[in-house]
Amino acid sequence: MILAIDIGNTHTVIGLFEGNDILASWRMGTPRYRYETADEIGSLIINFLDNSGYDYLGIEEIAISSVVPRALEEIKIMSAKYFKANPFIINSSVKTGLKVLYDFPTEIGADRIANSVAAKELYGFPAIVVDFGTATTFDIISAKGEYIGGVITPGIEISSEALFKFAAKLSKVDLSWPDKVIGKNTYDGLRAGILFGFLGQVDFIIEKIINEQKGAKKEFKPYVIGTGGLSYLLKNKSRYITITDDNLTLKGIKLLNDRNK
Repeated sequence: MILAIDIGNTHTVIGLFEGNDILASWRMGTPRYRYETADEIGSLIINFLDNSGYDYLGIEEIAISSVVPRALEEIKIMSAKYFKANPFIINSSVKTGLKVLYDFPTEIGADRIANSVAAKELYGFPAIVVDFGTATTFDIISAKGEYIGGVITPGIEISSEALFKFAAKLSKVDLSWPDKVIGKNTYDGLRAGILFGFLGQVDFIIEKIINEQKGAKKEFKPYVIGTGGLSYLLKNKSRYITITDDNLTLKGIKLLNDRNK
């Protein structure tokens, strides 16, 4: 069995694979925020496995995508200590099968590499991957299967937290969709502004990407895939996102691990 670990800025997601099948996945706070040691992380992961009926001694490989260097170092130590594994680490130099048309390939986040590989291999191309995390990222695969670039915006939680922090009379609201865009009270007005505003931003950026590529290539009909912890918010809401795959990054990590053996 293989553990695929995606270390994000806010959450770390862990997936257990056997062959090409994902057996289970778990989510925890990224260690950077609580400064867990390798021992604490190892204990958490072993508990996840044990509580789901899997023997941690069956783990043969570990593959990691990380955008948080400190957490990566602890998880590398944990991998060696608890699983006797030298983990595969995704970076810009690994074999991806993607031609990267980006000014500085080393700047592409490991999770975005994994997303792009998984989108191309599992769904086809051209494609746009929208990953809803701490940041909302858009990654574009051309009609030739090339990685041609992307867009990065503040995530919905980061944006709304900033509003609540700096507006003295506005209190935090839960991210659930209101029935109408016009709020009859402050609570509904905030929810409408945050969620419909976020939806509008996402669809506008996707539309701009499609129009730019149409202008360059005359035809661009991409698969548009949503992923990440907050992708559920726009499921069946966006005009463009037709596929939602919560495990896309984990699947990409697994594909890259296999490709680089």
